[in-house]
Amino acid sequence: MPVNSDPNSERKQELRLFEKNTGLRFRNYSLLNQACSHRSYSNEHPQNRENNERLEFLGDAVLGLVVSTYLFKVLPDRAEGDLAKIKSIVVSEESLSLIAKELEIDKLLLMGKGEENSGGRAKKALLADGLEAIIGACYLDSDFETAQQFVLRILVPEINKVLEDKHKKDYKTLLQELVQKELRTYPRYNIVSKTGPDHDRTYVMEVVVQNQSMGLGTGKNKKEAEQAAAAVAYERIQQKN
Repeated sequence: MPVNSDPNSERKQELRLFEKNTGLRFRNYSLLNQACSHRSYSNEHPQNRENNERLEFLGDAVLGLVVSTYLFKVLPDRAEGDLAKIKSIVVSEESLSLIAKELEIDKLLLMGKGEENSGGRAKKALLADGLEAIIGACYLDSDFETAQQFVLRILVPEINKVLEDKHKKDYKTLLQELVQKELRTYPRYNIVSKTGPDHDRTYVMEVVVQNQSMGLGTGKNKKEAEQAAAAVAYERIQQKN
């Protein structure tokens, strides 16, 4: 499998620090370095042709298998639908990006200047993809058991949060399910305003149900603002009920 060229001594120090903080051990630092290389970086540095997309694809599969197996074994009385719902929350972009932030993967990522200047290190998709790529790299560098141990170490606490209903809620989904059940309709989202430069935008979104404004939400992108608005609307409808 082709990988990036061997990282220099300064970069190796950064990778070793990451190993120390995560408990991982890599034999091939080029593989770990590739897992942290966004496509925008390889586009600007022809000598580093490989980015982390293929590793992210592999890591996603490893992650899914590990979480599915764990849930199947520890929750023998749960139906398939319940297991699928728990898994979708645990391996969501929201959940993985928070873990990636805790592991300081944001500091380790290599990205192009354009992506960097547009706030790439804070983008949830990039962080989640980076974590999945590292899982894929761990699997290739060691074996499935090592990758499995790492995944369980970082995700079992998240699984427990979901089982204890202490996880961060996906209010857009909750609101849609509630509105469909109670009112036989769907929520609609509108942009109220967007302010600030491209790299530091602030959005205000409104959620409308049956032509009535049910809540406003603010966020650094549309998704965050919609989630905030949905949370307000969900709690409002719940209180009415």
